[in-house]
Amino acid sequence: MIKGNLLTEISLDDIKKLIKNGTISGGMIPKIETCVNAVREGVKAAVILNGKVPHAILLEIFTERGVGTLITS
Repeated sequence: MIKGNLLTEISLDDIKKLIKNGTISGGMIPKIETCVNAVREGVKAAVILNGKVPHAILLEIFTERGVGTLITS
């Protein structure tokens, strides 16, 4: 999130900048790093979802906008 707004998509290059400037911090760093490693190893994309949102996986898959952050190369 940036200023309370969900990032719907970020690239590996963006992630480096967001960690460096403190936008991504704390407990999100290990989650992001796991997704980054997966994408670097050949996964097309990874998604981080908020586990507190009811039916988040279904909303991510079956709605146009989704509810998570898509991480791409």
